[in-house]
Amino acid sequence: MHRDIQTDNWIAVCNLDEIVPNTGVCALLNKQQVAVFHVDDGSARVFAIDNYDPNSEAAVLSRGLVGNLGERIVVASPIYKQHFDLQTGECLEAPHHSVGTYPARIDGGKVWVGL
Repeated sequence: MHRDIQTDNWIAVCNLDEIVPNTGVCALLNKQQVAVFHVDDGSARVFAIDNYDPNSEAAVLSRGLVGNLGERIVVASPIYKQHFDLQTGECLEAPHHSVGTYPARIDGGKVWVGL
């Protein structure tokens, strides 16, 4: 459930260097908890998904472990270890528990998320 990438409503979350590479942070954007990840596998990229893990019913995804399963960049929930694709939000073990995604970009050294 990817939100519209053509959004005009971009919100600056933080400076890119404030997110340790290959980890995430939680941002409260318009009363919505969003997990924002800085992935650096040779080039810096950012991803944003809902922070709420529907498997554990807790807002914890920003604290998960970032890695890859094959070609997919994922975060493993810190509670039950389900893997969420950072590009699509799909929960690989339980697709019916997938999460929403948001467009994210780096501009001027800042991380921006579109709502």
